[in-house]
Amino acid sequence: MKTYSFENLECWQNARKLATWIYQITQDFPGVEKFGLSSQMRRAAISIASNIAEGTSRKTLKDQAHFSTIAYSSAIELLNDLIITNDLNFLSKEYYEEGRELIEKQTKLISSLRRYQETKGSENLNLKPQNSTPSKP
Repeated sequence: MKTYSFENLECWQNARKLATWIYQITQDFPGVEKFGLSSQMRRAAISIASNIAEGTSRKTLKDQAHFSTIAYSSAIELLNDLIITNDLNFLSKEYYEEGRELIEKQTKLISSLRRYQETKGSENLNLKPQNSTPSKP
């Protein structure tokens, strides 16, 4: 069976673990939250992993960095949702702190990946001065 490049990324592997963790903790949310915060948090967590994976299929590093930016935004959305669930007492203090740590690690990994993509992308640009002749007045 073929292994795709995104499967080797620590950033994606961590996002996969984060998504699994979110699915597990949201199982205990009140039933009325099935289509509310629970669903929103699950979609955000899946979005992180999905955008990292999708970005690896893009040909340019600029495109790849764009998908990393979307993944980062989803991680921040997930943090917001985690804070609100804590405000509503849907989580224990331990789960809340664990979730914050997982999301913090994820944002650092995404930032590192995006920095690499942006740096390598700018190095690949052809920045040689063009031969131009001065225009005559």
